[in-house]
Amino acid sequence: MEENKQEIIDEKDEAQNEESEQTVVEETDELEQLRQEKEEINNRLLRLQADYDNFRRRTQKEKEADRKYRSQSLVEELIPALDNFERALQVEVDGDAAKNFADGMKMVYDQFKAALEKEGVEEIPAKGEEFDPHMHQAIMQVEDENYESNIVVEELQKGYRLKDRVIRPSMVKVNQ
Repeated sequence: MEENKQEIIDEKDEAQNEESEQTVVEETDELEQLRQEKEEINNRLLRLQADYDNFRRRTQKEKEADRKYRSQSLVEELIPALDNFERALQVEVDGDAAKNFADGMKMVYDQFKAALEKEGVEEIPAKGEEFDPHMHQAIMQVEDENYESNIVVEELQKGYRLKDRVIRPSMVKVNQ
């Protein structure tokens, strides 16, 4: 009987050892699964942070561009009026009253131009410059020995840019 008791105890110990090993294996599997979940969550968090940083940078750039070019539509509307002022000031006037009126128009034109310059509007240089298709629109080509090839000979209509963006290219004649 003693032997049977010993066998039963050995079997119980063996069963407990198997149970313990199985529990350890299960806990190890569970621990590994938790580590993988933690790593996945950490990776998702890092991607989310990167997406947020990209979004923040993109919106910041858009805000800066909006501020920088906020007056573009107004400038586009005012440039034809500026052209008409320039044409009106080219007319020769006779008499003191007409001359005083022309002087007043010149002062208004200068104020108008100064206000546009304050907003960052500037004329695009053309005559004597090398032709740049981003800044100039070639209307005609001529052959003039006084100019080198691909040089603007005459400006037919002024071009303007707002800061670094071309609002209207200069219409020009270019030497071949």
